[in-house]
Amino acid sequence: MNFLDINGVTLHYKIINFTDDKPVIVFSNSLGTDFRIWDDCVADLSADFAILLYDKRGHGLSSLGTPPYAIDDHVSDLAGLIDHLGITSATVCGLSVGGLIAQGLYHKRPHLVNGLILCDTGAKIGDAQMWNDRMAVVKEGGLDALVETNMKRWFSPDFHKNRATELAGYSNMFTRTPKGGYLGTAAAIRDADFRDLAPQITVPTVCVVGDQDGATPPALVKSTADLIPGAGFEVIANAGHIPCAEQPAAVSKIIRQVMAQI
Repeated sequence: MNFLDINGVTLHYKIINFTDDKPVIVFSNSLGTDFRIWDDCVADLSADFAILLYDKRGHGLSSLGTPPYAIDDHVSDLAGLIDHLGITSATVCGLSVGGLIAQGLYHKRPHLVNGLILCDTGAKIGDAQMWNDRMAVVKEGGLDALVETNMKRWFSPDFHKNRATELAGYSNMFTRTPKGGYLGTAAAIRDADFRDLAPQITVPTVCVVGDQDGATPPALVKSTADLIPGAGFEVIANAGHIPCAEQPAAVSKIIRQVMAQI
């Protein structure tokens, strides 16, 4: 396992197939998950691309830092990790808050980002009342109080019916997220708004969403694609908010299509 101190936070990360001739894909995961959500996509892509995975602060094996966070805290962490590893250009694939982090990295350090794959995310996700209500549930009852509702947003009814063991594993991942990490990152999402900056994105970009996403529905993701000049928009059938876990082959295919444009 690899750990690095960035901005006073210990970040857990993994690098795969790093060689001078391989284009780099950086994956940034969603709220309440760790980088294992990308495992099936990485298994498909790692022979052809260099891969960087990491747990953002307050998640997985990374340390908590000092919540609440701003989205720029997460952006600065990723920028620091990329700089330390000597990466000068990468395609960033971010899911949900990971998509906000990807957008923030582009706006903060555009020369580092040669392409964006924005999965189940938006330039703005939800409103303050929604996030404050969700945070209040967690403050009172912990993540256990939110897990059932969250799993309905994350995965399609078919996944709930036919992949119950995997569902239990993702529920465990969610409930074992540090409470402070969840609340700190929820505050960062609540306050993040890249709508005014989205038209400035000039690198190849695709916005991707599961057709049954209950957290960032297709209409929200499409509204972000419409803000970004030339951005593609792809709907993945039979998937909720975590299509990289539910329909990884479809996600990997889209990633390869973007990489072919870089």
